[in-house]
Amino acid sequence: MKAFMVEKYGDQAGMRAAEVPDPQVGPDDVLVKIHAAGVNPLDLRIRNGDFKAFMPYRLPLVLGNDLAGEVLQVGSSVTRFAVGDEVYARPDKDSIGTFAELIAVHQDDLALKPATLSMTDAASLPLVALTAWQALVERTHVQPGQKVLIHAGAGGLGSIAVQLAKALGAHVATTASTAKVDLVRELGADVVVDYRTQAFEENLDGYDVVLDSLGGENLAKSLRVLKPGGTAISVAGPPDAAFARELGANPILRLAMSALSFKTRRSAKRHGVTYSFLFMKASGDQLRELTPLIDAGKIRPVVDRVFPFDDTLQAMEYVEKGRAKAGKVVVAMT
Repeated sequence: MKAFMVEKYGDQAGMRAAEVPDPQVGPDDVLVKIHAAGVNPLDLRIRNGDFKAFMPYRLPLVLGNDLAGEVLQVGSSVTRFAVGDEVYARPDKDSIGTFAELIAVHQDDLALKPATLSMTDAASLPLVALTAWQALVERTHVQPGQKVLIHAGAGGLGSIAVQLAKALGAHVATTASTAKVDLVRELGADVVVDYRTQAFEENLDGYDVVLDSLGGENLAKSLRVLKPGGTAISVAGPPDAAFARELGANPILRLAMSALSFKTRRSAKRHGVTYSFLFMKASGDQLRELTPLIDAGKIRPVVDRVFPFDDTLQAMEYVEKGRAKAGKVVVAMT
């Protein structure tokens, strides 16, 4: 099959298209013919080697973290899926490889595709929808009436998180550029801070939850808008000891991650709030919980551009250079 491989960590020069063997299908695996795959900043970070200290992939590696497609074969222990099913998934972090014609996915990571979505739209959702769910439902248990700030509300993660927070009954604020204010209002944002002309930390106060996808100074400022007892969750900020424990990291790596987040955690403690790092996990069960919200129109995909599969490297460059105006970039097989 054809696939896009990372041969060495670094920039785009370390990637190429290649013919690779078809995946092996284990007892709990589902062989999926991929129709479309989402492109994520995570793909760039894996390609660049940002996670090699604690996620030591063996190179060469087929890249890609989102898929929608059709079941071609099921393993002997698979009970939830049958040949011909239309499915979508974010494969487990140790089993990525959606920039390919085929992939074997563990049945626990897979869900039936929302009936209302095309393959292209469905492929844009798993990673960002699961991230939003794990931040707002699993970690912070957002309740009706709570105040939630979602940064970069027009982005791939932000556009879904705004809609999910609204579906949970929250009062939702977001940051966006002037050109995207109307879009994020359509997605459900109650308050929009134009980051080009306003400082969100001076305009917002008393929030229960902040979901940060930018890190750095943006995360530091986010701690100031939380009320006492509030929580800042970042997918871009420094990893913490809890994440190291989830990975099963050795004591030295745990100490290193704890040190990386020490400044942020200390600042959070001074503000009477909590900081948490999130690296999302694959979950077919959570996708199944999200699907009714999608089919009911409470969460809709936001797709910026679709590239042909043969142009996967150009799609990654498009994302890397920040050309996407809103939502996700997808590569489609047909």
